[in-house]
Amino acid sequence: MQLSWRDPRQNLLLCAGLDFLGMAVLLAGLTSLWSQSLEGQLAWMVTTICSYLLLGWLLGTYTLLTWPRLPRWTMLQRLGLCLLATLMLVAILRWVFNPSLEVWLVYRSTQVLWLFPTTIWALFVRVSLRRGVLQADEPKLVLVAPEDEAKRALQAWSLTPRRLMPRWLSAEEAANQPSPVVLALSPSLRHHPQGRKLLGKLELRDPRDSSLTTPLALAERQLERIPPSLLPEPWLSYSEIPWNALFSPQRQLKRVADVLLSLFLLGFTAPLIGLAALMIWIEDRGPVFYVQERSGWLGRPFKVLKLRTMRVASPHTPITWTVPGDQRITLIGGWLRRSRLDELPQLVNVVRGDMSLIGPRPELPELELQLEASIPHYRKRHWMRPGLSGWAQVCASYASSVEDSELKLSYDLYYLKNFSTWLDLLILFRTIKTVLKVAGR
Repeated sequence: MQLSWRDPRQNLLLCAGLDFLGMAVLLAGLTSLWSQSLEGQLAWMVTTICSYLLLGWLLGTYTLLTWPRLPRWTMLQRLGLCLLATLMLVAILRWVFNPSLEVWLVYRSTQVLWLFPTTIWALFVRVSLRRGVLQADEPKLVLVAPEDEAKRALQAWSLTPRRLMPRWLSAEEAANQPSPVVLALSPSLRHHPQGRKLLGKLELRDPRDSSLTTPLALAERQLERIPPSLLPEPWLSYSEIPWNALFSPQRQLKRVADVLLSLFLLGFTAPLIGLAALMIWIEDRGPVFYVQERSGWLGRPFKVLKLRTMRVASPHTPITWTVPGDQRITLIGGWLRRSRLDELPQLVNVVRGDMSLIGPRPELPELELQLEASIPHYRKRHWMRPGLSGWAQVCASYASSVEDSELKLSYDLYYLKNFSTWLDLLILFRTIKTVLKVAGR
């Protein structure tokens, strides 16, 4: 089973809900079997359930459902780690808070007898979801388009290998596909005789089992990005983006949240920034902060502030891409980049209004000249304030080439078109996950 056509996160949310249901039912069974009361156990019950679900999210037990195939050993490994991590976390919290002996829910034997069957249930849920036992069959994705357009669309899918790729078929083959099916028909074929014939056959089908869309809309829904190569000229004006809506409550809320959260995070992380700055200075006695000009809202330049992660270079050194294993990155800088802690000083830029917490990452003006000449619609990413983190940052790896930048732009365009408070919260949670896993670069 792959991601749902209707909602790419439907399976993940369903899986989390079933995990929660399983934990609740198993706890109720243990309570009844032992004739125990849950009175006075609520805080530890909530703590254990939340810990198990959050650690499962952090360790990737839910994202496995988005993979083309479900590797059994990886699934067992991640579920096992989730079980052990939850047992350890509850044991540590028990040692710290030292609850009374009446709180039987924190006993090691209780935790094992509760969480071990929960893990078996979680394994059953994931296997069942992949085999289509717990919900309806996923529709087949079919692409009907001219050869050049189909190749561009399939190339876009190949860059996101963990998503279900559509089959490229002729109009005649597509018309004979059994339901359920999602047909992505190129607009250029809608007035073609074969296209009209296909549309006529679709009208005779049950609309609940057959959906009609375009290759661009299918890519946007399934890949959660908008490949520039599939976009027409012109596409999306500035007045059409949600962020630019007149008197938009979401836009006002975004700015208020930017300022309040940035001030809180600056105060909370000040000791961490100070420690990182000291370690940078101890390593090579160079400057602690790095100030660089970046392109901001509508392309206006501003000075971005970061903790220095590379060796001090000559002012005349040409600007180049950062690549994996880059020798310019210092020992401390590598750790700061993986944890994204080098970005913390940019909270000052957020408070000043140069940046937002969430948005397209600001790029070097020198590199943008090359990118604008190579990638269509590139300048549209300047239509919102640049961000400390963004949809491209949590979905794609670090850009080290024009091709990588085009991939990241596809995520920026998706964010631009689909901006909402909900999407900002999703990016925020995924950024926290990246920081906790030290998975940046």
